[in-house]
Amino acid sequence: MPELPEVETVRLGLNQVTLDQTIQGGDVLLDRTIAAPSSSLEFVAQLQGLSIVEWHRYGKYLLAELSSSPASWLGVHLRMTGQLLWLSQNEPLQKHTRVRLFFPNGQELRFVDQRTFGQMWFVPRDRTPKSIITGLQNLGPEPFSDEFSEEYFAQWLRDRKRPIKNALLDQTLVAGVGNIYADEALFLSKIHPQTLCTTLSDSDIKRLRENVIQVLKDSIAARGTSFSDFRDVSGVNGNYGGIAWVYGRDGAECRACTTPIERLKLAGRSAHFCPQCQRRQSVNP
Repeated sequence: MPELPEVETVRLGLNQVTLDQTIQGGDVLLDRTIAAPSSSLEFVAQLQGLSIVEWHRYGKYLLAELSSSPASWLGVHLRMTGQLLWLSQNEPLQKHTRVRLFFPNGQELRFVDQRTFGQMWFVPRDRTPKSIITGLQNLGPEPFSDEFSEEYFAQWLRDRKRPIKNALLDQTLVAGVGNIYADEALFLSKIHPQTLCTTLSDSDIKRLRENVIQVLKDSIAARGTSFSDFRDVSGVNGNYGGIAWVYGRDGAECRACTTPIERLKLAGRSAHFCPQCQRRQSVNP
């Protein structure tokens, strides 16, 4: 699933190519991709004649501010395999194309989604994005925001008797962090993924918060990670996977100590770690 760096990479690309151009129409090839309104025809009709003022991101959601006054919004969640591609309308349709939005000069924004879990929303100008896109209501703070402070992070973790890897995947704690960057931040912090939140010291929490922010910044600089489906708006892979410390590297040598990277399952999700650099007993106070 695309995580914060991948979605941010898409946002930056969309802001380079789609702004201030009138949406001339569209075509919905899979009705269930449209979460709101209930009619695909109405979705296209509401967008027609508007232009995109700016793309925003909240966690893993993309929100396009539209040119109506007050603003209406176009919301997108890529889910497992969604891609937003900026293409010529003459380009052959990919097999899993779900929605097409047509722009001037023969260009289009194409939503391609193999697994069909991705969704799009139109938010009319008399409603807020959170009132229509209900998943926004329970998101925690953005990791780059002042709200994601050391004090907030410590207070949230203090009484939770759950593995820290599971906690980092909880979107009510911090918006946008997923499996890849939780593994990476835990490695850099020398914290085993099974370590219980309640056993983390103040220095552990401080270090982990800093590394969550850093790995996200590093991945954005590398244009995200492409282990399977992620592409930017031009269809180009992300590069972070080539420099990942542990994620997707089980059996390979640790880049720090040469110990083979291991993988375990936590609540149905994989956790990659170095058993030497992230020994469990080294993180307990």
